[in-house]
Amino acid sequence: MTKITPHHILERKLAGGKISALTAYDYPTAKLIDDCGIDIILVGDSLGMVVLGYKDTTQVTIEDMVHHLSAVARSSPRALIVADLPFGTYENGRDALHHARMLMSAGAEAVKLEGGTERKEAVEAIIAEKIPLMGHIGMLPQNVRNEGGYKIKGRTDAEKERLLKDARFLDKAGVFSMVMELIIPSVSEEVTQTVTCPTIGIGSGPNCDGQVLVIHDLIGAFPWFTPKFVQPKADVSGEILKAIRAWQQSF
Repeated sequence: MTKITPHHILERKLAGGKISALTAYDYPTAKLIDDCGIDIILVGDSLGMVVLGYKDTTQVTIEDMVHHLSAVARSSPRALIVADLPFGTYENGRDALHHARMLMSAGAEAVKLEGGTERKEAVEAIIAEKIPLMGHIGMLPQNVRNEGGYKIKGRTDAEKERLLKDARFLDKAGVFSMVMELIIPSVSEEVTQTVTCPTIGIGSGPNCDGQVLVIHDLIGAFPWFTPKFVQPKADVSGEILKAIRAWQQSF
């Protein structure tokens, strides 16, 4: 099967096809995801909570990302491997480029950062280096401490205009796609119709060009918290508990 590239993701929107993306943080999960024909494997900084036990993504380091990204890259997936630039690594163009290169050297085929016009220097530095870039607008997990929680975006006219402004900036700058997180569906639909690059929603309604989820949420592997917009398709944590208890009682 053909290896998926950022260009393929861009073409998918023109062809009217949907884009699927899931997170992975290790070799076997990446292999399983790829066997299902998923388009994008995102090595997300969400690994901070669901793998490393951090309170939020702001504690994730570039070393954490490189470690998990390298494991995913060893699976040599057909899917496009995208890796998050973690908190504090793209405050300016020089830092953004340095850390983007680190991720690419560890096996990423594209990188992702959060924010719009306020990240102009970082966005332009990465794209000028011809490193494929995925944008991320709406609720920005790396801002959770400043905002006091995970809040839905686009409820007011001012928020809507800001989202459209950021989306247009990223699109014009040359991102090959953008994640839209926790944006009210009517606004995410308008953004999708406005930009030429594909939009990939998470908790932003069904009218984006694609969808992304944290794999642990999808398969019920992290029972301590499930986002309201997720309907798990399995109960992996329950099966693990059953297996452990059965083994424990077998001797």
